[in-house]
Formats: sequence, C-alpha cells, structure tokens
Amino acid sequence: MSGARELPHPTLEAGGSADVALLLEGTYPYVRGGVSAWVHHLVRGLPELTFSIVFIGGSRERRGDRAYELPPNVVHLEEHFLETPRVSEAPRDLPGDAGFFAASAALHDGFRAGAGTATLSAALDTVVEHLVANPERCRRDFLYSRSAWKEITERYAAGAPTRSFLEYFWTVRSMHAPLFALAAAAARVPPARVLHVVSTGFAGFLATLLRRRRGSPLIITEHGIYTKERRIELLQADWIFDDERLGPDTSDVSVGYFRQLWIGLFERIGRMTYEAADSIVSLYEGNRQRQIADGAPPARTSVLPNGIALERFRALRARRPAEIPPVIALIGRVVPIKDIRTFIRAARLVIARRPEVEAWIAGPEEEEPDYAAECRELAAGPGGSQGRIKLLGFQRVDEIFPRIGVNVLTSISEAQPLVVLEGFAAGVPCVATDVGCCRELIEGTTPDDRALGAAGAIVQIADPEATAARIIELLDDPARWRAAQQAGIARVERLYTEELMLQRYRDLYRASFAPES
Repeated sequence: MSGARELPHPTLEAGGSADVALLLEGTYPYVRGGVSAWVHHLVRGLPELTFSIVFIGGSRERRGDRAYELPPNVVHLEEHFLETPRVSEAPRDLPGDAGFFAASAALHDGFRAGAGTATLSAALDTVVEHLVANPERCRRDFLYSRSAWKEITERYAAGAPTRSFLEYFWTVRSMHAPLFALAAAAARVPPARVLHVVSTGFAGFLATLLRRRRGSPLIITEHGIYTKERRIELLQADWIFDDERLGPDTSDVSVGYFRQLWIGLFERIGRMTYEAADSIVSLYEGNRQRQIADGAPPARTSVLPNGIALERFRALRARRPAEIPPVIALIGRVVPIKDIRTFIRAARLVIARRPEVEAWIAGPEEEEPDYAAECRELAAGPGGSQGRIKLLGFQRVDEIFPRIGVNVLTSISEAQPLVVLEGFAAGVPCVATDVGCCRELIEGTTPDDRALGAAGAIVQIADPEATAARIIELLDDPARWRAAQQAGIARVERLYTEELMLQRYRDLYRASFAPES
C-alpha cells in the first residue's frame, strides 16, 4: 500500500519542487539517531537549499510519531508504505502484459539459479522499463490476471517443485508488491534538481525509477552497505519460511531457498542503483571498495566522512567530573545489529571485577520490542550485576556523555558511527568492535593521524571477554584513559567537523544540479 499525503508543517507546499529530494527508507523523520540524525543535520546545515522528504516505510501502523521537528527549508514531506495484507482474490480474465511476465520470469529464474550479472541486470532493466511505462497495468496484471497465475505455477513446476507452493506463491507476490508500490510513488514525487538517496534497497529502487523517468541527477550516500546489512537481517528473519530440503536448485546450501530469493533481489537492486547513480558516496575507504566490488563504477565513487557539531559537544567537557566516572555506556538503538547482548555480558564481567561500575544502555527500544525484552531479561538475570546494568530508553547524549567513563560499541555492522565522534568531542574514549571505520576512528589512518595515539581500543565482534578487558584497562589506568581522551579530541577536531562535511555536500549538490527549467 502506498500513499502520498501532505503533513502539517509551516512551509510544506503541495506538490512543490525542491532543490534536493531525499529518499529515505525507514529513517528520518520517524526514527531517532544514526542516519536520521545525519539527515537532520544535513538539511538544517544547508538552509540556502530546499529539500523534499520522501519516506518509505513498512506499514503506517508501525511508523510512529515524528522524532524530529522538520527544519523550515523542508518544503515537502510524503510517505509510502510497502506492506500489503494477504488478500485472497479470484484471478480475473485479463490477458496480461506478456513482455512484463517474460521479464519477471527471467528475473526470478536468475535469482533462483544464480545467473550472471549481465543476465540479471538485463531482466531487471526490462522490468523497470515496464513499471515506468505503465505501473498500474503491471500491478493489476501480475496480482490478479489468469496469465500471472499460469506464469507462477509454471515457474514453480520448473524450478521449485519440492518446495511449499503456498510459500513460493506468496514469496513471489511479496517480492513484486513493493516494486509496484514504488512505481506508483514515482509518479507522485515532486520534481527536484537532484535526487539524493541514503541507501540502495527500496529507496534506491525508487531513485532508479525517478532517474529513468525524469533524468534528474542521482547521488547515493551509503552509511553502511545496504546489501550487506540486509543480508544479515534476512538470514536472521523469522518471517521467511525455512525449507530444509535443499536440493541441486540452490547454489548455497547454507542458506534456505526462499532466503536466497530475497537476498538476490536486494543484491540486484543495489547494483542497478549504483549503475543509475551519477555520484556514489561512502563514509570511508573500506566501504568504497565494497561498493566497487558490488558493482559501483569506480570513477563515480568518492569518500566524504561525516562530521559532528563540534561546539555542542566540546561544551560538555566542562561538565565532566575531575575523576573518571565509573560508568560505561552503549548509546544506540536496542536492535540485534547493535549486539546489545554482548555489551550486557561484557558489563557483567566488568562489574564482577569493579563492583562500583554501572553499565547503561541508552537508546530507543520500540524498533525491536521482542529483542529489547530479551535484553532486559539478560540484564536482570543472575550473574552478580545487582541491578547495575540499566536500560534507560532514549536519552539525550548531552546528558549522558558528561557522566560516563567509557563509550562502548558492540555492533556487528557499522559504517562511521557518529556516536564515537560525538563521544570523542565530549571527552570520552571508546571501546568498539572492528566494524566499519571504527578502527580508523580510534587508531587513525594516515601516519600523522596515527601519531595522535589511540582514542580507546578495538575488539572483535561478539567477544564479551575482550570487550570487558579493554574497558577495565582504561578504567584502571587514569594516565592511559587521559591519553585516549586527548587523542580522540585531537582527531575529531582535526578531521571530523560538521563544517567540513556540510561544505563537501554543498559542493557536491552544486556540481550535480540539473539546470532549472
């Protein structure tokens, strides 16, 4: 289900054009922190430009309230929701678009059989051409025509006869339904001088449709690598049917058949989005290389690091106590990708050694309530922590940073986490997993940068023992802690300010703008 609607805001203009259209999947303005905070800072920091916000979510019911007040230079906001209920409806006696069915079948066969990039790209290109030309007919024909039923049953018989037909049928429909919704959305997004998408995935697919439909320049900024993160989520997802009867028609016996279909879809959409983009931005060199490996044309890639509002966090240093606070904190969403459970296990080990230490988890819990409940149970369970591990819910970082001794990040995937940079500016060293550019932030990159020293420590993923050991080393050694604090302050002030980031994007937008008509 997709629906664009105007929402109350002093400057929103119905159908108004903007300098930049930001296409956002599941983030701003309804989710706090991370990418959403970055978007808010970007829009607010470039008041001379106007922005339209296109939000893509799962369902309206789970969207929640706005987490941010829209800056006055946001002139348009619309929402599109991709989840559709399973509705039984009799097939209709419609002839159907034979070309679209053929392209869809080729695409599906390619996902199933692990076809080469050229074959899959050609099939996906053809599907997109049909969606751009006549999205409503494609949707109607595919969901309700007798021709579609015939095509699906034939593909099932040819490629997956040992699988559950019910799951096969709904998987195929579920994979196509968001594409139809996004094709309809593309007709309603107001014009902009440049399109800016902050991921591949469904937002990237919409950006690709708009690029083809209007010829507007397209910029991608990936904080993390969407296809990698989506793969992790799909491997853990409990809504995908697991068929253990893996046979010769699957190329990876460690991943179930239906999961492979979904993973293949997002990988190919990612490659298509890269091919459509004029500029492909990553936050650090490691992710740029991953983008290239995933199909991004190297000449269109660049690295633009994030930056933080230095003065805001520098002011927090004056509020710090003279002694190192016996508090460790993980500041972030309570979701599996942040691996909160490893933090809790590490905190137990720290508290066993230093009983006066408290461990705080400061972040919203609404996104994955079942996971948050598991974390609360683990924090409260036996193990000697005696209530010193606390889930605080969402907190303002301005209130948290002056009160903590070590900032901890146990994520299994990150890009360039702002919370590490913000902590540095506020005078807090960090212990982080070796993901994204955390090692670069903590240890430095160039020789001059590394000469500043380590601003904390790096540990491997899902290693509570090592995490606890590095935390204790900092808390037990004030000289080492203060050296780490000074290294973090120097690094963020030299390389990662918001002023640098905003100027880089100002220049990128100006270089990308399509001439105004």
